[in-house]
Amino acid sequence: MKKHVLLLVALATFFTAFVSCSSDDPQTSQVAVRLVDAPGDYDEVNIDVQDVMINAGDEENGWQSLGNVTPQVYNLLELTGGIDALLVDTEIPAGKIGQIRLVLGENNSIVVDGETYPLATPSAQQSGLKLNVHQDLVGGVKYTFILDFMVDKSIVVEGTGDYSLKPTIRVTTEAASGAISGMVNPFEYQVEVSAVSGTEEAITTLTNEEGKFMLHGVPAGTYSVTFTPDEASGLTAKTVEEVTVVLGENTDMGTVELE
Repeated sequence: MKKHVLLLVALATFFTAFVSCSSDDPQTSQVAVRLVDAPGDYDEVNIDVQDVMINAGDEENGWQSLGNVTPQVYNLLELTGGIDALLVDTEIPAGKIGQIRLVLGENNSIVVDGETYPLATPSAQQSGLKLNVHQDLVGGVKYTFILDFMVDKSIVVEGTGDYSLKPTIRVTTEAASGAISGMVNPFEYQVEVSAVSGTEEAITTLTNEEGKFMLHGVPAGTYSVTFTPDEASGLTAKTVEEVTVVLGENTDMGTVELE
C-alpha cells in the first residue's frame, strides 16, 4: 500500500509518577507522542496512522521508526475535551532530535452530513510538512510530544467537491519528569538508591558495577534520597535530604561517600 507522509515536529521542555529504569544506561530518554484535535464542523475526520519516525541527524538518511506503533484509524473529532490518542511510548537514545514524521496510510476519510468521502492527500504533501526543532533530550527524562490537529484549517474542499487533507498542526512538548543521578563510593558492593517525596511511593534503582546510578522519570519536587548498601559490605545506610528535581533536568548528586 502506498503511504502518504506528513512531517510534524517540535521539542521544548513529555506522565504521572514513573518507575525508574535500569541504572546501567543513563543515556536514554522516554518519549511519548500523543494526538489531539481542535474541534471541526464535520461528523468525522478519520486519519490512518501507520508509523511515527524521528530524525536525529542527516535529513535524508537519518530517519528511524520509533517502533511500537499499532497502525490504526483515528477519528480526530473524538480527540477533544481532554481526550487524546497515545501513538507511541518508547525509550530512545538521549541527544538532539531534529524532526518527527507522522506516516499516514490511505484509509483517510471525512463524514459530512452522514455521507462518507475519501480524504485525499495531495502529492505535494507526500514529501512532508517539515517543522525543524533541534532540541536536546536529557537522559533519564520523559518527554511528551502533543500533536494538535487543527481540523478546520486542515480540510480543503476542492472545486470538484472532493475533500483534501492539508494538515495544520500545532505541536507542543512537555517534559513531565526529571532525573537524579550520581555515584556511590566505595562501589565494590551494590547499593539500593531510593528517592521519596512526602507520602508518594518511593522511586528506586540499584548502582551498577562502577557505582553509578540514575533514577529515571522523577516528578518535580524535593526528595530524600536513601542509599542502602548490601549487608555484606558492612557499610551504613545514608540519607541525603533536600534533593531538588526540576522538570526536564538531571540532578547530579556527584559522589556520595558511604562509611
